[in-house]
Amino acid sequence: MKLYGAPMPAPNPRRVRIFLAEKGIALEETPVDLMSRAHKSPEHLARNALGQVPTLELDDGTTISETVSICRYFEALHPTPPLFGSSPVEQALTDMWIRRTEFVLMQPVGMYWRHAHPRTARLLKQYTDFGHSNVERYGEAQAWFDRQLADRPFLAGETYSMADICALSTVDFATWIGLPLDPKHTHLAAWHARVTARPSAAA
Repeated sequence: MKLYGAPMPAPNPRRVRIFLAEKGIALEETPVDLMSRAHKSPEHLARNALGQVPTLELDDGTTISETVSICRYFEALHPTPPLFGSSPVEQALTDMWIRRTEFVLMQPVGMYWRHAHPRTARLLKQYTDFGHSNVERYGEAQAWFDRQLADRPFLAGETYSMADICALSTVDFATWIGLPLDPKHTHLAAWHARVTARPSAAA
């Protein structure tokens, strides 16, 4: 079994590393050099037709991509501690908050990164006005997440889950590209401090 990924600040490979750390699963990551475009090489495209990381290659040659799908595979093999919820309600809420994280929080960060950040300017045609418009969208997303976290310690409820892993990797990547958390969002800041204090956050 091989896990292809990339080091910080790449947010998606980090999600899987955090998940594995929470599970206590030791699996060495095989790095793919994003700066040299190794993820777009024919060799990697044969593993992941979208040319992305992370990608998990099983011993029989099966490849699994997309962070949540990879983590669900490991959840099925190693159900304890549960990171996708234990009861049907917890599982549904976890899925709901993963989706909300991806669409509400991660989407404006990704659009700013693609269309307004100087590091991506040489890689694609940028629509900079659109890219910068996502700064406000990300601020609105922070405010909304702050309100949702007013009455609970973690996104899906009382228990740390995959939803928190997705959100942490997004927020930290956003900070790295110049979109920091606004300290006025005290509930979101307290959540960030809680999840960052977990040993797995260093993965």
